Amino acid sequence: MMKEKSFTLIEVLVGTALVLIVFLGIFGAYLLGFKVIGLSERKITATQIAQGEIEKIRNLPYLEVGTIGAQPPYASGSLESLSSTTLNGTEYTIERKIKLISDSADGLEENCPVDYKKAEIKVSFSGKFAGEVVLTTDVIPKDKTEEAQICEENPIGILSVQVFNSIGEPVSSPTIEIFNPQTNELLYSATPFSGKEDIPLSQGTYKISVSKNNYSSERTYSIDEIAIPEKPNPFVLEGQITEISFLIDRVSSMLVKTLSTYGQGFFSDSFLDESKISQKENISISDGQATLSTTTTGYLISIEISPSNLTEWGEFSFADEEPEGTDLKYQLYYKPETEWILIPDSNLPGNSTGFDISPVDLSNLDISTYSSLKIKANFLTESPSLTPILYDWQISWKNSEPTPISNVSFDLRGEKLIGKDANENPVYKFSNTNQTNSQGEIQISNLEWDVYHFSNFQRESQLLDLINSDPSQPISLNPNTNPEVNLYLGSQNSLLITVQDSVSLEPIFSATIILSATGLEETQYTNPKGQTVFIPLEEKTYSLSVEAVGYSPISTTVSVSGKTTKLIKLEPTD
Repeated sequence: MMKEKSFTLIEVLVGTALVLIVFLGIFGAYLLGFKVIGLSERKITATQIAQGEIEKIRNLPYLEVGTIGAQPPYASGSLESLSSTTLNGTEYTIERKIKLISDSADGLEENCPVDYKKAEIKVSFSGKFAGEVVLTTDVIPKDKTEEAQICEENPIGILSVQVFNSIGEPVSSPTIEIFNPQTNELLYSATPFSGKEDIPLSQGTYKISVSKNNYSSERTYSIDEIAIPEKPNPFVLEGQITEISFLIDRVSSMLVKTLSTYGQGFFSDSFLDESKISQKENISISDGQATLSTTTTGYLISIEISPSNLTEWGEFSFADEEPEGTDLKYQLYYKPETEWILIPDSNLPGNSTGFDISPVDLSNLDISTYSSLKIKANFLTESPSLTPILYDWQISWKNSEPTPISNVSFDLRGEKLIGKDANENPVYKFSNTNQTNSQGEIQISNLEWDVYHFSNFQRESQLLDLINSDPSQPISLNPNTNPEVNLYLGSQNSLLITVQDSVSLEPIFSATIILSATGLEETQYTNPKGQTVFIPLEEKTYSLSVEAVGYSPISTTVSVSGKTTKLIKLEPTD
């Protein structure tokens, strides 16, 4: 008995997909070939049209080589500037430009500085296979007499434009544009490779603009724009050379950060391991707890706490549990020479007997004497079956490491002038207002090399003082650079808030903080360090609300005077 073979649905689908892929590839190749052939045919036709136009120009008398109604730097003549023709169902647009050329090799000190003409023919076609062809040719006069006839019809002079960079080197291929200063009509545009262009122009005044991609720009000004321009619109005289130069160079940028003059640092240990313990006796560390090991006494000493850029100690705080019949006392040590010893009571009252109420104020400790600290916990129990429990401890301090200040506006201006106003006050080339973002940063791009000044710092329409900057002001910006500029701002009163997880003591990012008082309600969010700074503030007591996803919210008050810090610990809801 013969078995019949058949295809499953999956086999049919796979086979169909393979056939479709092959077919689409063949079809795509066919379309591409069709496009290449179509484009090639049209380009050949466009080239033939352009060549015909070139031959027509070569057969014209010299004085007729030009477009109807053209003005210098273009030649006037008998040709239409724009026309069209249709061949094989395709419309071709023909553009004709005849430039007057002054060749410095032929000498510019002539009654008529026009040496020859350069004809440019552009033939373009649109539609499915769009493209264009451009051909040029030089048209030379037979003799000096024919050459001079150009200037008899129009008083012509030479505008010689040179473009340099910041160190005086020629800029290759800048864009030089000549405008009618009354109508702002673009009369001429060129991108000379040498950075220099000699342009035949009718006698009169012109506006010039010079630019290049990723470079600064420079232009001339009329007295209608600026009463006393630094670079006025030049006047071209008949038969004379008017020279003018411009300076452009690669643009730069600045990453500007607005920062407070102080920050807050912490040493914290929630006893998840022994990495922050230098010494212990009869103490067990387990599950985030430090307890006695079946004895009646023991102690625990932290590692050395040596903050960098320390400006002021803050406070020592701890979380513990003391069942009846147990006790925990805390002491702080310092190292005047080679040994760690207790800080005397004269500088830290109560230290000899030990602290058992949190927090302990350390702000009166002299940082030159007490630049490093250690914490000691003394455990005691009346019964080995009971033990006090230490959950965590922490020391805070102020330092000179700044905290970002968000949403600060400031004025920025360069020193370069474009002129003076009617009262002879300076008109600066660059002057604007900027504002940092919620992270206290702004990237300012497309800046010309210059010397820049920062001023008028405001936040929430209140003034801030510039205490310092890095680099120092004014800031010299070189071409093609991207420096970071740190602006350290201050006020008489400010508040730095740090938000932590109460269990792990880790900072909480993006916690919402609402600071309020009569006439004020401001919301900010903590940075990755769990911190944010409110500045400027008045000296008074504020209401404070703090919340974060996954934590119980807290409402409290804070008294602000001078550089105030506040630590908030949120309880996890899980």
